[in-house]
Amino acid sequence: MAGLIKREDIDEVRNRTDIKEVIDGYVTLKSAGVGSWKGLCPFHDERSPSFHVRPQVGSFHCFGCGESGDVIAFLQKMNHGTFSETVEQLAGRVGIELHYEDGGTGPRREETGRRQRLLDAHKISEEFFREQLTTPGAAAGQKFLSERDFDAEAAAHFGVGYAPQGWDALLKHLRGRGFQDEELKLTGIFSEGNRGIYDRFRGRLIWPIRDLTGATIGFGARKLYEDDQGPKYLNTPETQLYKKSQVLYGVDLAKKEITKTRQLVVVEGYTDVMACHLSGIGTAVATCGTAFGTDHIKIARRLLRDDGSGGEVVFTFDGDAAGQKAALRAFEEDQKFIAQTYVAVEPTGADPCDLRQKRGPEAVRELIDSKRPLFEFAIKAGLKNYNLNTVEGRVQALRVSAPIVAEIRDSAIRPAYARELAGWLGMDMEDVNRAVGASVRRNRMPKAEEPVRGGAGHAAPEQPAAPVYSRPDPRDPVSRMEREALEVVLQQPAQLTPEQWQAFYDARFMAPAHAAVHDAVRAAGMAGATPSQWVEAIRQEVPEPLRSFVSELAVTPLPASTSEALLRYCNDIINRLFELQITHLKAEKMGELQRMDPAGDPEGFQRINRELLELELRRRALRQD
Repeated sequence: MAGLIKREDIDEVRNRTDIKEVIDGYVTLKSAGVGSWKGLCPFHDERSPSFHVRPQVGSFHCFGCGESGDVIAFLQKMNHGTFSETVEQLAGRVGIELHYEDGGTGPRREETGRRQRLLDAHKISEEFFREQLTTPGAAAGQKFLSERDFDAEAAAHFGVGYAPQGWDALLKHLRGRGFQDEELKLTGIFSEGNRGIYDRFRGRLIWPIRDLTGATIGFGARKLYEDDQGPKYLNTPETQLYKKSQVLYGVDLAKKEITKTRQLVVVEGYTDVMACHLSGIGTAVATCGTAFGTDHIKIARRLLRDDGSGGEVVFTFDGDAAGQKAALRAFEEDQKFIAQTYVAVEPTGADPCDLRQKRGPEAVRELIDSKRPLFEFAIKAGLKNYNLNTVEGRVQALRVSAPIVAEIRDSAIRPAYARELAGWLGMDMEDVNRAVGASVRRNRMPKAEEPVRGGAGHAAPEQPAAPVYSRPDPRDPVSRMEREALEVVLQQPAQLTPEQWQAFYDARFMAPAHAAVHDAVRAAGMAGATPSQWVEAIRQEVPEPLRSFVSELAVTPLPASTSEALLRYCNDIINRLFELQITHLKAEKMGELQRMDPAGDPEGFQRINRELLELELRRRALRQD
């Protein structure tokens, strides 16, 4: 049974993982001062580095696009994995055994070891196939690629290889690398007969199928010889690693471009993916022997960050009946996306590989540019089933088309398509609007199984609006002072003395965003926390909209080039904050003094004067530090 990873184990993974070492695998970092590094952001295009990493506090922040967080968040964003998957991956990297809540379990050690052996077998197999493609025996495979204008460089980029003819070439190779037959049976790369196991792929061109992390988990194989009695394409069967409904070919190469451009292009085959990428469509992927379904949508939404802020999915299909059927099947899944869905159909039936070969890369780009909304395609495909020359045919077509128009999420576009539908049907606009409006109302009605909100006949009470935090003005001296103090407290908490900590806790912050972070610092508690735990605790305490701001404060380079200068800077900033607080307190006391009657309350008058003198002495002492 799967369980939640224990919080202390998550903290241990975070503490034991060097965030710079992890990010170095994706970003070229250069020193940006004491304990600070910067580079070009991997999450958006930029020419000047605005991506900062501060290993001591375990945080990153991009001042360009706002992406931020700890090492878990970074790896999760890069590999598009779940939180648990990412923690488990990092735990394996630093050798931490994870424990789970409520008796739940993660992957057992033996399962983890078995999975790694399977991954190793696939990696070695891919290398074997790629080497075989360069041999004279792979002439048929070389010819296949050459005829489609794929050169050796393209083949290497996509990891294309060749499975030699014969029954045990790969089997012997893996046995020679120390793999046992019982292990190899689990890979899906071998078939089993009366005499034992033998190579599943023989005399075929091979494409490695990889997951989001780039690990090879299966293979797709294309028939090359007439005497091959197998199917044209043969894929790895379902295994512990390979679930065809959960993988997209090319996603390892496309994921960065998909995330950056917020576009995903779905094509039908391995060579189509290659043709698209080589034509400048670096967002292309393909399903592996199955229709684009719910599990694929989950992957797509993670890559697109499908949150309503844009993004598009473009399906490419042949113009024949099978292609239209596939497009309509994709339309059935459309409502599971927030991103806009489109279809690009090549009327001649040419796929992207054919287009690139016959008409060049521009034709592939033109195909994608010719995309049209999937709901428009679905409407027109439905209209073809009715005789629009008759009243009955037009009425029946309206009945099936109106609900499609009603499902268009953008209320500004919906009326325009209602007008288009009226024109396609040759019907009165009022009749079409009435039918669409009725479908919209039906879509909005609660389903029978939905509970009535807010009790009998009453709407549920509205939730209070989340506070909006405007960005503090850096030109305001008080705001700038508050920010610099928070930067010191987040990045160098050990520099504060107990007296300074108490004074910091008692301080008042004027900017709402700064005040919220100050409250989070007080709530987080410093006792026993490592720097990375400290920042993460504060991140978790602030309201969601301010978590990126906390990361920004945690990685902003402090203006000091040596450890001694850093200590002086921190002490100076904290003292200036306290001086500012003393100034606020003195102003309040002076106002209180002016409102008092010295004759009516001589003791109170003297007390406030003493407090003012104490505040002034404290202010002068800070000036002397």
